[in-house]
Amino acid sequence: MELGYFTMPLHPPGSDPAETMESDLHQMECLDQLGYKEAWIGEHFTTVWENIPAPDQFIAAALSRTENIIFGTGVTCMPNHDPFMIAHRIAQLDNLAKGRFHWGVGSGGFPGDFEVFGFDASTGFHRGMARDAIDLILNMWANPEPGQYKHEAWDFAIPQPVPEIGLEFHMKPYQKPHPPIGVAGVSPNSDTLVMAGEKGWLPLSINLVPSEILSSHWDAVEKGAKLAGKKANRSRWRIAKEIYIADTTKQAREEVLNGTIGRDFEEYFIPLMAYMDSLSLFKGNSNISDAEVTPEYLLDNVWIVGSVDDVTEQLRQLYVDTGGFGVLLAMGHEWDPYDNWLKSMRYLSDRVMPNLVDLKS
Repeated sequence: MELGYFTMPLHPPGSDPAETMESDLHQMECLDQLGYKEAWIGEHFTTVWENIPAPDQFIAAALSRTENIIFGTGVTCMPNHDPFMIAHRIAQLDNLAKGRFHWGVGSGGFPGDFEVFGFDASTGFHRGMARDAIDLILNMWANPEPGQYKHEAWDFAIPQPVPEIGLEFHMKPYQKPHPPIGVAGVSPNSDTLVMAGEKGWLPLSINLVPSEILSSHWDAVEKGAKLAGKKANRSRWRIAKEIYIADTTKQAREEVLNGTIGRDFEEYFIPLMAYMDSLSLFKGNSNISDAEVTPEYLLDNVWIVGSVDDVTEQLRQLYVDTGGFGVLLAMGHEWDPYDNWLKSMRYLSDRVMPNLVDLKS
């Protein structure tokens, strides 16, 4: 099992974006020094808490401040973008990264962003649009044929090339035929993860759900792989989790409930999921009422929190419950006090992961 990071990021309303992005970049530097394999950066336009609308720009800045860590968009929400433009931005970023880049893609899920770009999520059109846009971008990178590209969601042209003066579609990815593609899923039996299995892409399970739903995620990946006549590889599966480690489990639990993670769920994630009528995502048991979905419930049922020994056992149990996975993604937050987060991340990389080397996907 390898170790990575996934960050939205999360900052409360009223935060200074210049300061929060500098703090987030410093997190990337620390993770790189600790040997984390990868870090995925989210994209949102209309939520103040998740204040990075352009993860490609953030990644470009982070690349210059790190040496080894691989960055991924987590994810490029295709309904937010014209495919001609995103084909160029992602190809340029891949060239800047020189191999340190995974392209996370998806159909989006935030209601404000859908409203901005004119999508009615109830129709499911955004999902088909995302598939069409990804296929189109991959085709443009492989063979940018001149002509008009018209779709219900876009209309652009690739001009006829003028090779004698160098006028043509020219920006191709550094990695061939394209950077590794990842897709994120959250709902049970996620259609997005079916697509991951079908296409052979990297499947990512987002942090909000308990093990019971995570198991259905792998079922979805295997379903897609079977449809395409492929064999799914668990070593490619990424699972994101809230993880926090302190010297004792009692200390860790207190610092989580009274600190950043507890605040972020109590003030943002729980109200957001209630607004979206999606509190069921947190529940491993359908008999649990919405009122019972509290930070205390999540601490006991969804998050990974405790001492080094307890977190080691919780992660081992997660591995058993899900049938095995390849990369653990610790979730990012606005950590205060910062030194406690750094200590937690160091404990995870230096003391917990060596105790899990026997886990093979």
